[in-house]
Formats: sequence, structure tokens, C-alpha cells
Amino acid sequence: MSQIELRPPKGHIEVSDFALSYETLEGPVEAVSNTRISVRPGEFVSIVGPSGCGKSTLLNAVAGFLKPTTGTVKVDDEEVNGPSAERGMVFQQYSLFPWKTVRENVEFGLKMRGMPSSQRERAARTLLGLAGLEAFEKHYPERLSGGMKQRVGIVRALATGPKVLLLDEPFGALDAQTRVIMQQILTNLWQRLKISVLFVTHDIDEAIFLSDRVYCMTARPGSIKAEIPIPLERPRQQSMMMSSEFLALRRGLMSLIREESLKAMGGEINDSAMQGLSIDLHGHSLAEIL
Repeated sequence: MSQIELRPPKGHIEVSDFALSYETLEGPVEAVSNTRISVRPGEFVSIVGPSGCGKSTLLNAVAGFLKPTTGTVKVDDEEVNGPSAERGMVFQQYSLFPWKTVRENVEFGLKMRGMPSSQRERAARTLLGLAGLEAFEKHYPERLSGGMKQRVGIVRALATGPKVLLLDEPFGALDAQTRVIMQQILTNLWQRLKISVLFVTHDIDEAIFLSDRVYCMTARPGSIKAEIPIPLERPRQQSMMMSSEFLALRRGLMSLIREESLKAMGGEINDSAMQGLSIDLHGHSLAEIL
């Protein structure tokens, strides 16, 4: 009897002892230091932290757009040395070709890889159907809403069958209602395709709702302050966001990020000064909001 070869699952991200510095007119700036993160195959992991802490820098290094000053970035034990179709990337800004239709945008990567036209069309239509966009396949980007454009961007990144999907604040420019819908669509696509996801966001609720684990980064130079498991059951519904478990996770992450945000301000605002403020916004003090 012949033995069945068992292949390991794909999409394992391993970032070890990562640091990245760059030069400015004022001198060198250390963006990220001594950072270690991992994403297991098929896992959804988010990175949160104060502005300027190096979240996007770390994501761009995994994508292959930036090289670490020290340390390593590996996907499935292979060192990342540049961009690759095996690592799909979605940016906050819509990056569609305005002269191509929705389906042509999705097919672009497959065309560059030499896939025949009939296969490209079938693959694009399948993914567009999963994202609820099949009826818009002949539309040009200018006719789409912001949420629809970002859906096309996600589908285009998935079309080439990457091992991992990297997303940098993809819903940051959307209104609250559209953002909620996009979170559910992304969750559905992830569960159907079983792809590894590394997701950068400023939105704590979004990170908790989407993720299996959340990394919280320190103020610059960014490093990992905490790794938070998210033990909420799947599939997840928006009603979970009012549960005691969700709110406890939210309070913990808010406390961690507030502490680092104050550090990022260079000590200009401290807790004693915050307590003296009489500003109140919709029943919450500025200290509570920060």
C-alpha cells in the first residue's frame, strides 16, 4: 500500500527579532525594534497600537516592500526578500485600475500569470459572487461606492491564491455602517477560503470582532507590548459586541493602547493633568476617550 504524503498547511508567518530604522534629515529614526510575531496557517491575527508605532511598517515588511534592519521575516520557512503573489496586499486607499472594469481588475493578476481567458473569467466570477459583486462585474471603479471598491480590492488580492492576505486599515475610510458590513464580508471570505490573515487597524472593536489573536504594539520604536487571545466563538455576529466577554476584551485593549498613546505624545499630557480637565463629550471625559 502506498503511503499518502501529508503536506503541511500553508500560510505560516514568522517574524523574529525584527527591527527597522530609516534615515531622515534630522537623523536616523528607529521605527520598530525587537519584535516577534507569528500567524499560524489559516489564522486571523490583528495588530493594534498608537499612531506611528510601526504597525504598517511591520506589515509592509511581511509584504516584502521593506527590508528589516535586523531580524528575519519568513513565510512557510522561506525568507521574504521582496513582493510576491503569494502575499496578497490590500491598502486603505483604493488601488484599482480606473480604466478596467471590476472583473478586469480582479483578472489582472491571473492574466499576468498566464492563465487562459476562460479560466480567469470563471475564477473572477466565483470570487465576485462570494463578495456579492457579480452584478457589478462590468462596472468601472468610478461608479462604485467606497465599500464596493474595497471589496473589489480584497477580491483582486485573493484571486491569485495567495498563502496569506495582508490588510492595512482597509476599512479606515468607510462610514460606520459600511465598515460593519465589510467586516462581515471579510470574515465570510476568510472562513470560506481558510487563508492566513494579518490585519492592521486602529479600531479596537474591529480587531476583537475579526481576530483569533490581537497583538498590541508600544509607542515608537514599536515592539509587542501584549498578545491577546480572542476566545469568542465562531461564526461571530454583531450582537457579540455587547457581550460581557467582548466588553472585557475591549476594556483591556483600550487600557493598553491608552497607556502607549500617552507615551507617544512625549509626556505632554499626563494622568494628573487629564483628571483636571472639565471637558465632557457625550457623557465621557477626554481622559476616558483617550
